[in-house]
Amino acid sequence: MPDRRIAAGLPSLCALAILLAAPALADPVGPAAFALEEATVAELQAAMQGGEFTARALTEAYLARIAALDPKLRSVLELNPEALPIADRLDAERKATGARGPLHGIPVLLKDNIATADGMQTTAGSLALLGVRPPRDASLVQRLRAAGAVILGKTNLSEWANFRSTHASSGWSGRGGQTRNPYALDRSPCGSSSGTGAAIAASLAAVGVGTETDGSIVCPASATGLIGLKPTVGLVSRSGIVPISHSQDTAGPMTRTVADAAALLSVLAGVDAADPATRAGQGKAAADYTRFLDKDGLKGARIGVARAKLFGLSPEADRLTEAAIAVLRARGAVIVDPADIPHLGEYDDAELEVLLYEFKVDLEAYLAAWAPGGPRTLADLMAFNESRRSEELPYFGQETFAQAAAKGPLTDKTYRAALEKSQRLSRREGLDAVFSKHRLDAILAPTGSPTWVIDLVNGDHFVMSSSTAPAVAGYPAITVPAGQAWGLPVGVTFIGRPWSEGTLLKLAYAYEQASLLRQPPRFLPTADLSNR
Repeated sequence: MPDRRIAAGLPSLCALAILLAAPALADPVGPAAFALEEATVAELQAAMQGGEFTARALTEAYLARIAALDPKLRSVLELNPEALPIADRLDAERKATGARGPLHGIPVLLKDNIATADGMQTTAGSLALLGVRPPRDASLVQRLRAAGAVILGKTNLSEWANFRSTHASSGWSGRGGQTRNPYALDRSPCGSSSGTGAAIAASLAAVGVGTETDGSIVCPASATGLIGLKPTVGLVSRSGIVPISHSQDTAGPMTRTVADAAALLSVLAGVDAADPATRAGQGKAAADYTRFLDKDGLKGARIGVARAKLFGLSPEADRLTEAAIAVLRARGAVIVDPADIPHLGEYDDAELEVLLYEFKVDLEAYLAAWAPGGPRTLADLMAFNESRRSEELPYFGQETFAQAAAKGPLTDKTYRAALEKSQRLSRREGLDAVFSKHRLDAILAPTGSPTWVIDLVNGDHFVMSSSTAPAVAGYPAITVPAGQAWGLPVGVTFIGRPWSEGTLLKLAYAYEQASLLRQPPRFLPTADLSNR
């Protein structure tokens, strides 16, 4: 989205009240006009600073939007009962002493695997954790609260972050049912951060936080026309997040603009004594990532195109990525084509082995520390699911749980060999090699294909994805809208070296501002196959 001025984009509180009183759906195609649709953090902050809005008014507006639209999307699991009182306190604070920063009074949605010690649940989408209250906020939630954000609610997700079954459906959980894509309601929202993706694409909050192990931020962001930033592992604390893998897990921004992602990352990033991985980020996190935003940021940037094993799988992803390459070149980037990633696809089995071992150890450690009085082991969770088959196992099983439960400790030679192989082939002999060979600032690839029809019988139908190399390496990646195919969004991904989030934001912002390809969803019942 281009930078817009408040006067052009946001109506008065009086107009807001009129719009909120309108019917939920103006016609069978899309929602009624919404005053805050596509509104950016900067716009909302300026409106509050100028007295045109309050945090309470914004919060009420988004709550009304959720009530009107989310029954169709099933993207929000629950709302924070304290959201309006928090907004009131932040309004009083702004009046008395001023704003704390760019997120003061900004409503934020969190994926429901991020712990909050408030009136909400933290369940990873599973009924097994209902009523089990975390003893404290996750570290990133503490940072958001300190920055003045309004935690609006929790979003639906693929249950246990899509690590329960070998043929699950993205966005389905026992607690929340099936999340739907706001661009075509019968299409998958993709990835485990699917609820956050669908909600932010539909303007149900200003910004959202997702988590990724391999593709769970960038895939739903691509499928819903968002910016999805997967940071370097260790830039953002994982303390208090229901885990899969300490080698690959990270949380990150899911937003409608690159500027919003930069503002949100500025709050999320930082060292945390409770997460040893963040020690490697000491001195590497920027205090303000918005300083990297530069419309001319592509000039002279060396960007490699990773073609092998990523092109030729989806004609529409290829077409849109080629158009993105043309934009990058026209804006002054030096395109190195091809700049293929060595060993791509050669460590998939090793990655899965690592995830299975780490999931058992990491999840049981989380249950012990963050779920008092709840299940304690994977075996407990499996037994619970069997006892509630009609609710938890109606469409697919828990084969991945069973595989993980059979693994031994992290001292096993099998685990250690798999971890060494994964990291060597993805890092030193993979991404590091191509970055060094071509002296690249970033690597470009299609994020994924246009999304598929939801299939609860057979599960997801992934065509291609570029998420695995940066996921296994623990390196950063950002997806940006590259256009649509039959009304379905498709993104392109910029992959960076460790701790290069500032560079990636600069490149992504320059591309975004040169292309302006994000379009808000129309909530169609199915994809418009008559209009490619």
